Amino acid sequence: MPVTDPSASHFKEPLLKTPFHERVRALCEVDSYVPWAGYTTVDVFTSVEHEYFAIRNAATLYDLTPMVKYRISGRDAPAYLNRLVTRDIAKLGRDRVAYCVWCNDAGHIIDDGTVFRLGDAQFQLCTAMRQIDWLLASAIGFDVEIEEVTERIAALALQGPTSCAVLKAAGIDGIDGLKPFEIGRFTLGLAPITVSRTGFTGDLGYELWMTPEAAEPVWDALMAAGRARGIRAIGSQALNIARIEAGFISPNVDFVSAEHSLRVGRDRSPLELGLEWLVDFDKGHFTGRRALLAERRRGPRRRLVGLDVAGTKPAHNALVYSSRTGKREIGSVTSAVWSPTCKRNIALAMVDAPYFAMGSTVWVDIYLNRELVWERRMMQAGVVERAFFAPARRRSTPPADF
Repeated sequence: MPVTDPSASHFKEPLLKTPFHERVRALCEVDSYVPWAGYTTVDVFTSVEHEYFAIRNAATLYDLTPMVKYRISGRDAPAYLNRLVTRDIAKLGRDRVAYCVWCNDAGHIIDDGTVFRLGDAQFQLCTAMRQIDWLLASAIGFDVEIEEVTERIAALALQGPTSCAVLKAAGIDGIDGLKPFEIGRFTLGLAPITVSRTGFTGDLGYELWMTPEAAEPVWDALMAAGRARGIRAIGSQALNIARIEAGFISPNVDFVSAEHSLRVGRDRSPLELGLEWLVDFDKGHFTGRRALLAERRRGPRRRLVGLDVAGTKPAHNALVYSSRTGKREIGSVTSAVWSPTCKRNIALAMVDAPYFAMGSTVWVDIYLNRELVWERRMMQAGVVERAFFAPARRRSTPPADF
C-alpha cells in the first residue's frame, strides 16, 4: 500500500501512471489519489465502506504496480540475500515466497518486503520503498547482479473469499492447488502471468505479475469473470483497514526505516516489532546479528502489540499510559481503526516493557470532537495478539466453488 518515501525526490516531478491507470481512472468516482513510489494510485474509488466489505465478502482488485521490484541474480545471489536479510533464504524453495526484513549493523530495520525465489540463483525482492543504495552497498564482495525492474512488471492484488473462484472463472485451471506463499505460472487469455498466493489483507488472495502490455487485457478478463462474484476495484484506504485487522505493519506508519529516522529512539528492531520469528540466529552471519543477539539476551525495551480498546472511537495517534491518571506515558498508537468485521475498536501500539505482556491492561488517551468541541477520554485497552482477524480460508485449500 502507498507509503511516503522520504528519499524519493521523484515525488517533486510529475507522477508516473501505471499500465492500469486508464482502467482505474474510469472507475474512480471521487477522484481521490495518492502518490506511491513515484506513481499516482487510487486512495478511494467510490466509498471506503463498500470497498472494504468487498475485501471480506467478495473479491477485489488493487493496483500493485508501484511496489518496488528488484531482480537479484548471479552465483552468489543466495549467499548475498542470506547476508542481507534476517531470515534463512537457504530454506526458501524454488517458486516460493518469504516475508523478510533487513537491518543495519545496530539491528534496526531498514525495510521489510517479500523475496520470491524464481530459480536456484534468481530472486525478486519487492519493497514499498526504493532501497537500491543499501542493496548495492551490501553487495560488495558478492558475485551478484541487482537491477530494479519496477517499470517492467505490472502487478495486481486479487483478494477476498471469491478470489480463487474469479481466477477459475477467468480460465486459470489448477489455481485452487496453489498453496500459501507458493508461485505458479499460468496463461490468462493470451497473456502469460505469474501468480503468487500472497497479499496484504490477511484473507484468501493472490498477487498477479505480468508484462505492462498484458495489464489491460488481464484487468478486463478478471473484471468480467468476477462480475457475478462481486468483484470491485479498491483503493489504499480500504486496504489499510484490512491490513490493520490482519496485524500487518506498514513502513513510515508502524515503523520508520533506520535510513530515514531523524530522532534518536525512532529506529525499531525486528524484536521490537514482534518479528522475532523472522530472525534466524543459527544460519550464520547477517547484518545486525550481533546487535540482535545482545537485544535477545537483555529483552526488548518496547514492543509493537495489538490493543483491544474500549469504545468505538479509533485511537489514531493516541498516547498510551500505564494507568487512568495519565501520569506515566508508556507508548503510542501507530495504527488504529474500528473493525467492521471484528466489531472491535483495535489498534497497533508501541508499548514499553513490561506493559507489553499479553493480557496487560493499559490506558489510551483519545480526543473526541463533539460539535466542534474537543473532549479528552482516557479509555481502557487490553494487550492482545496482533492478528485481530485470521480466517481459516487464508491458509486452507479454496472450496471447489464459491
